[in-house]
Amino acid sequence: MPKGGTPQRKCPAPVHLRDLPSISAVLSHPAASPLLDRHGRTAATDAIRAVLAEARAALLAGGDTVPDADAVAALAGARLEDTGRSNLRPLFNLTGTVLHTNLGRALLAREAMDAALAAMGDPVALEFDLDDGKRGERDDHVRALLCELTGAEDATVVNNNAAAVLLVLNTLARGRNAIVSRGELIEIGGAFRMPDIMAQAGARLVEVGTTNRTHAKDYKGALTPETGVILKVHTSNYRIQGFTKEVPAPELAGIAHGVGVPLVNDLGSGTLVDLSAYGLKREPTVREAVAEGADLVTFSGDKLLGGPQAGFIVGRRDLIQALNRNPMKRALRVDKVRLAAIEATLKLYRDPDRLAQRLPTLALLSRPQGEIAEQARRLAPVLAQVLGDGFTVGVCDCDSQIGSGALPLDTLPSAGLAIRAGGAALSALAAAFRTLSRPIVGRIEDGRLILDLRCLRDEDAFIATLAELRLP
Repeated sequence: MPKGGTPQRKCPAPVHLRDLPSISAVLSHPAASPLLDRHGRTAATDAIRAVLAEARAALLAGGDTVPDADAVAALAGARLEDTGRSNLRPLFNLTGTVLHTNLGRALLAREAMDAALAAMGDPVALEFDLDDGKRGERDDHVRALLCELTGAEDATVVNNNAAAVLLVLNTLARGRNAIVSRGELIEIGGAFRMPDIMAQAGARLVEVGTTNRTHAKDYKGALTPETGVILKVHTSNYRIQGFTKEVPAPELAGIAHGVGVPLVNDLGSGTLVDLSAYGLKREPTVREAVAEGADLVTFSGDKLLGGPQAGFIVGRRDLIQALNRNPMKRALRVDKVRLAAIEATLKLYRDPDRLAQRLPTLALLSRPQGEIAEQARRLAPVLAQVLGDGFTVGVCDCDSQIGSGALPLDTLPSAGLAIRAGGAALSALAAAFRTLSRPIVGRIEDGRLILDLRCLRDEDAFIATLAELRLP
């Protein structure tokens, strides 16, 4: 013991950068074998190099922990799993918007998924006629179905409804006038506007009427030898109420046909069935639009129809043939996988008695509030236990909406879980939910984080995912 009687502590061994394992040492360690097998040598090497660089920086900043080869391999593996995880991984849509554009809109039916999977893994007769062994046409796979379900003479398909309108206008009104009511010059998501589509199509926009009132005389007064089409646009994502006037489609068809001009009716979302049969507000069907005299009708595949993203054009055979001769059609066509899913989805409509059970979109839209509320009562104590004392969880009534511009003023009575907390805890919790292996996405409303359960189909998966939650 030194003078003064104070004991001396033994100093720890100094930490040196040379104590870090080399990249080759980590790669040759047994713990790195799974990384090499799963991700390949290049990716594994890059991840190990990044981990060692971080460890080196920490030591230079005064740190005293040197990871061994096993720890470096583990950290590299975690890094690879995180960066390799797809941003398109499945999530729980508890926003209350069934057809959420940012979350992929319609869920496909099992039949559509099976058909798409089969088309992915094998050659298919996409543009090959098996009867005569010659080249065929890809639209033939769905043409007859679309005509059967809509009553149209002919049909074609492109990659979405905006593309359908673009193709129609470019074919029929390029360098000519396209007449449309001012009250129908819609803007859809992403600031995508009907006038912009018309300009890109090469059509000259001719606005008639006013925002809230358009009369037959307005259309008649705008007709000239330069008129290519009269365009009627369904205002799917907004409503003008009060002192309003629009020209019904049958009357507008009479005006157009009186001067030999095609009437194009853009239904936007579009539906093939009467939604009132499923407890929803009635929307005009495609068959009705055809019967009312429209020469062409355009509508979407991934909204109320419940299929993959697509744009359908049905109507007069001569006009459909003109569309298919337009070189733009090739740029807008759909591939074999989507075409297989479209065909399978359309076939479900041949059996309307079972449609709500087989088509996820219709099943979710028509789900009774009582059933959803019972689900909320089952899950509330589970969620409360996971969140702990810092949060209050209760069952709440809420309103769902259809989404994607369909029936914008109509809501669906629903139920969910309402989470309350003080300060910024709700935003932090919402962010934590989004980091889960299967993210949970709700909405913050009136000081609560609402998890609308209308679209929750797998309770067990939801509970298992909640177990991963780590609160900040």
